[in-house]
Amino acid sequence: MLILKVLFRTIFFYFFVTVAYRIMGKREIGQLGVMDLIVSILIAELVAISIENNKDPMILTIVPVAALVLLEVIFGYIAIKSRRFRTLFDGKPSLIICNGKINYHEMIKQRYTLDDLLISLREKEISDIDMVEYAFLEPNGKLSVFKYKPFKFKSNVPMALILDGIPQDKTLKIIHKNKSWLKNELDQKGLTPEDIFYAFYKNKKIYIIKKSEVL
Repeated sequence: MLILKVLFRTIFFYFFVTVAYRIMGKREIGQLGVMDLIVSILIAELVAISIENNKDPMILTIVPVAALVLLEVIFGYIAIKSRRFRTLFDGKPSLIICNGKINYHEMIKQRYTLDDLLISLREKEISDIDMVEYAFLEPNGKLSVFKYKPFKFKSNVPMALILDGIPQDKTLKIIHKNKSWLKNELDQKGLTPEDIFYAFYKNKKIYIIKKSEVL
């Protein structure tokens, strides 16, 4: 009888957790951020405890798991609307390699070792750091790599200048520009940063997607 009870709880929570993750969205499966990871761990722990303590009512697990799912959905909605909120919880990409040079200061800040970098490059079948022009450490811990073109011609990697109306100081520093230059460029177009959903710099030009153009 005890085995059947445990089996029933296991099957029930299998489908319950599957539905919970479907409600939270596909992002939870492929791109775990800090909040996503915490919620996933808590759900796993709650379910494991419920299966082990089979004398406790299942509602004691269903309610907190449902609350976590609701909280995650609400936070996800707020994160879509507010970049500041999203950055606060998930963080921002870190530029680890810029123009072929390793950014040791950023690596120390992110506690990302040279071994970590080399392992990530080998996983992408890159044997030499000299092959890499840009590398970004994403908020989910993955390394995005842009290799040099043949003969080390510089590639034109889009650099985010404005995200959700917020100028990106790091990008301005990388392209050797300042806020005055950005303001002047926007003034010529009759725009302010608050009008812009996304703007990036490529081939010495600014490409803009206005908030009014986003559905």
